[in-house]
Amino acid sequence: MGQKKDLTGSEKSKIVRYLAEGCSTLKIAKLLKRDHRTIKRFIQNSQQGRKKRVEKPRRKITANELRKVKRAAATMPLATSLAIFQSCNITGVPKSTRCAILRDMAKVRKAERRPPLNKTHKLKRQDWAKKYLKTDFSKVLWTDEMRVSLDGPDGWARGWIGKGQRAPVRLRRQQGGGGVLVWAGIIKDELVGPFRVEDGVKLNSQSYCQFLEDTFFKQWYRKKSASFKKNMVFMQDNAPSHASKYSTAWLARKGIKE
Repeated sequence: MGQKKDLTGSEKSKIVRYLAEGCSTLKIAKLLKRDHRTIKRFIQNSQQGRKKRVEKPRRKITANELRKVKRAAATMPLATSLAIFQSCNITGVPKSTRCAILRDMAKVRKAERRPPLNKTHKLKRQDWAKKYLKTDFSKVLWTDEMRVSLDGPDGWARGWIGKGQRAPVRLRRQQGGGGVLVWAGIIKDELVGPFRVEDGVKLNSQSYCQFLEDTFFKQWYRKKSASFKKNMVFMQDNAPSHASKYSTAWLARKGIKE
């Protein structure tokens, strides 16, 4: 007979009654139409009885030790509860108690990520900021690419709903519904583009320059005056296709200042 779900309360009562009548476990299994191993396992567990939970005495924390823990938590950022209590020579405190004590005076946080800046790096950044402090940014063209999902806002959209109401369903596809890569820029109060990157085109140095030639230069840049072109600064991020030697040299030949 195949194994079924756990024994019900009624089946357990019948097993006890059949055992009292002198029935074997094999006969009980046939009467209840249950697996023989299930019957034997129930009888073995019943004979063992339930183990009582042994309460261990908990270590009490004095006011003096509590002050030590508070100082250690302040001087040992990102340390574990065990390390903090060991630094205070406090032993025998379970983890749940340590965390409950620390929760009243500290929070669990991750370390902040930032580049390792030394004094030279900081001075160079200050010099760079001072250099461009009085730059006329109305003549700077800020550009970037963005991929737009066709399945909606990728989980970013949120809004209020009434209490007791269910959130409306936003349909999605298992493998995603695709997307559109667009390139755009902004200078002063003017929007440049957006221009769509053709599907299947991977933006490397060559395809990026060809894309700018077909869209940015032909549809926008060529219409501007010579004085505007002379003063305009073309700003882009350090993506490999933007900062490569090929792209930099190509933009320089076009007379673009970066």
